[in-house]
Amino acid sequence: MRGTVMYAAGDVRIENVPDPTIQEPTDAVIRVTRACICGSDLWPYKTLQPDDGARVMGHEAIGVVEEIGADVRTLKIGDVVVMPFAFSDGTCIFCDEGLQTECVHGGFFGNPEVPGAQSEAVRIPQADGTLYVLPVGEDDALMPSLLTLSDVMGTGHHAAVVAKVGPGKSVAVVGDGAVGLCGVIAAKRLGAVQIIIMGRHQDRITLAREFGATDVVSERGPEAVERVKELTDGYGVDAVLECVGLDQSMETAIEVARPGGAVGRVGVPQDELMPGAQPSFFKNITIGGGPAPVRAYIDELLPDVLEGRIEPGRVFDRTVDLDSVPDGYRAMNDRESIKVLVRP
Repeated sequence: MRGTVMYAAGDVRIENVPDPTIQEPTDAVIRVTRACICGSDLWPYKTLQPDDGARVMGHEAIGVVEEIGADVRTLKIGDVVVMPFAFSDGTCIFCDEGLQTECVHGGFFGNPEVPGAQSEAVRIPQADGTLYVLPVGEDDALMPSLLTLSDVMGTGHHAAVVAKVGPGKSVAVVGDGAVGLCGVIAAKRLGAVQIIIMGRHQDRITLAREFGATDVVSERGPEAVERVKELTDGYGVDAVLECVGLDQSMETAIEVARPGGAVGRVGVPQDELMPGAQPSFFKNITIGGGPAPVRAYIDELLPDVLEGRIEPGRVFDRTVDLDSVPDGYRAMNDRESIKVLVRP
């Protein structure tokens, strides 16, 4: 089959790769009908070294079940399923707590050990605990929004949950990429009355406002912090959704949080150490977050997608076939596109 292989920074190729097969009795194989490029895919696109090892990319997908292992019990051939970005057994102590990204038998798609889903098909380890059967056909009009349940919508929701967003709260969203935009949806859905999007790209700001953002802050650094405080009576916001992963974005998140506020961080950190230890300590700020257990959130978010109450699929502003995936990476890296949908 064909798949998207990244060899080094900027070196993305569509090549023939081994067909996925059942390797364990708990595996399934799905034919990929929709995949996409994630903002986190851009980090290796900028930094991957040849010695790091080539990998079939992609950790977000919808597909149709084509094969199942002997121990798979909840799936059948022909099911339309969403594939979360992490695989999990669904039975360990952490899965029972709704934290599938910490599954003791789990892992992530799109690395040298586990091939990803920007391809024609993909093997799913721990299929029963990973895949979620969708009550729609493979070409349903809601496919773009359903695809966001594999990562970005669930990740934006995770940031909001960790930051304790609720009715009447004020929220700042740091980052105007697909996760940040889904964070705006999540904050609005959870009842926030003030949602400040912190970004500077006009197309994204426009979409954020349509999703529910009440204010826009396009400044950066100290100027951004001052502007947020001006919008919040000088105190800062109750909740901050940090959706970038850089030191500056984390520092900004801590600075714009009011004393006693909370930061939900879902941007993949690009440094070992987390900045802002002293300001967060002296402001009594709660900081949490990590890889979102999106599998746990599908039950809650799916009805809102199916009934049209939220439309996270609008973050996709470009659709490509498999041959055009390398140009999709370039477009996202050059900020020509928010998020690229792939139809293998």
